[in-house]
Amino acid sequence: MVSLVDELVLLAYDDATGRSRVGHLEFGLAGAVLLELVLAGRVDLADGRVHVADPAPVGQPVLDGALARLAADKPRKPKGAVERLAKGLKRTVLADLTGRGLLKERRDKALGLFPFSRHLPGDPGAETDARFRLASAVDLRRASDARTAALGSLVYALNMERAVFPDRKKSEVRKVLKGFGDGSWAGDATREAVQAAQAAVMAAVTAATAASVAASSGG
Repeated sequence: MVSLVDELVLLAYDDATGRSRVGHLEFGLAGAVLLELVLAGRVDLADGRVHVADPAPVGQPVLDGALARLAADKPRKPKGAVERLAKGLKRTVLADLTGRGLLKERRDKALGLFPFSRHLPGDPGAETDARFRLASAVDLRRASDARTAALGSLVYALNMERAVFPDRKKSEVRKVLKGFGDGSWAGDATREAVQAAQAAVMAAVTAATAASVAASSGG
């Protein structure tokens, strides 16, 4: 099964360069993990905090690792949960996708000296399906299911519209994606979780960006 985490990475990485086009992707991945666990009935949101409702593994290593971390921790607000889950998550997810054949890793060197990795498509079908679902939802101006709404909310939170919809006007797409959280595609609990995850990812990205700016300015 292709998860929200998988789809978010496939959309974020450039198919030609194998490099991410999204800043602070790790926070989006953490949000995707939380939403997958919500959809699987393992995690819920109560009193404004993330709670583990069922610690039983779901059978996907990335999700099960995150679930175990949440179960061993105290209930936290969504932003705190996103920030904690984000640590080291990008590397773990890339390794998982490479191992499953959804991505192909190619080692390279910048300026012929500094090693880095490119992650290129291994199974184009998964990304194509995600793009098709999102494009259809934007055309209809509503998401017809919780998974597509969740993916759209993460694209919005990470400001990924240009990467996902390069031929569309960003402001118009962004307006539609913002409304996904208010749709009638799921029950109140799931809809609340999507809204909370979207807000948490945006808050984490904003805080990380501000910290980077302060550090670079010496403030």
